[in-house]
Formats: sequence, C-alpha cells, structure tokens
Amino acid sequence: MQARARGTLLMAISNKTGAMVVTTGNKSEMSVGYATLYGDMNGGFNPIKDIYKTEVFRLSSLRNAWKPDGALGPSGEVIPVNIIIRPPTAELRENQTDQDSLPPYEVLDAILERLVEREEPLATIIEAGFDRDVVTRVDRLLNIAEYKRRQAAPGVKVTRKNFGRDRRYPITNRFRDFGKALPEPDEKLVMRGSRASAEAFEG
Repeated sequence: MQARARGTLLMAISNKTGAMVVTTGNKSEMSVGYATLYGDMNGGFNPIKDIYKTEVFRLSSLRNAWKPDGALGPSGEVIPVNIIIRPPTAELRENQTDQDSLPPYEVLDAILERLVEREEPLATIIEAGFDRDVVTRVDRLLNIAEYKRRQAAPGVKVTRKNFGRDRRYPITNRFRDFGKALPEPDEKLVMRGSRASAEAFEG
C-alpha cells in the first residue's frame, strides 16, 4: 500500500504540473518482479530499466566522483552515499531487505546475465559453480515476472538483450528448464534434416 500510495501521489502531481514521472526499477528488479504494479512502476519512462543493480551502484558512485562535460546538475556528490551503501529494501516491513529473499546482487546479476543475455541453460550455469537451488529459484522468478514487465514503462536499451523487443517470454507457457543436462542431438535426425534442406534448396 505504501508504494501504491506514493505512486498515486506522484501521478497526481504529474497530472497537475504536466511533468512526467520517471520510474526507478532497474533490470535486476524487473527480472525477478521486485517492482510494484501501480506503485514504483508508475510513470512514463524508465532510464535504468536495462541496467543491472550492481551497475546502477557503480554508475552512482561514478557520477558522484565525476561530472561529464555538458551534464546538467552540480558537481560533486549528487547521490547521497548512504543511499548507495545501505542494503536495498522494498520497505515491506521493519528492517526488511531484498537479501532476505534474494541472493546478493553480485550473485543475482551474474546469474541473470547468463539467463537473459547469453540464454544459457540452467545446467550450464550450475556447472559454472552457481548453487542449483539459487539458479532454479532465480529462473522461476524471471519467468513468472513476465506479466509485470509487459506493463512496465519503456526505457533505454543498454545491454545485449532488453526486455520487450529482445526477450519476450510467454505468460501462459508452462515450459520450464529443470536444470538437467541437455541430451545429445540424434545424429540420424540431424543428417536427415540437412539432406532435406539441401534438397529443398536445390529444387
């Protein structure tokens, strides 16, 4: 209710002044559904929609230390350091943090980068040294949050695959990768398919 009350107030101010509300969800949060419909997802544009949380932290620290030529705003610290270093929270209850139910963002972002950008199977990610239970849970969150991403504000494409144009997942599809090793391709079917393609090409 807190996030939705805040979203309603921001939209009311937007309607009154004509200013556009900019939403705040980053790619890590949008991936696993850590954003509130009609709350912090309210708005007309999201500049960090395609940037992972760890990268948002890095860019925030960079902006405090360096003002690019032609950039608006003052020099020096423009983002309070305590906002950058404090544990991320959705303020769902007292002392609640994202890490109560998510792996550390360094781990989460590494898994998401493999799932989203590289489209790696779960078995490959697990073989790379990530915990099986964590990987399967992150993959499940990624899949069930698709309905939220379909309702999100547009944003800038930064990574190899952004949500929407580059990666769309069926909301009602029950397919799931259970992390088992992929079977070897049937060589007979591969050869038969190659012959059929060659015959069709040759007429």
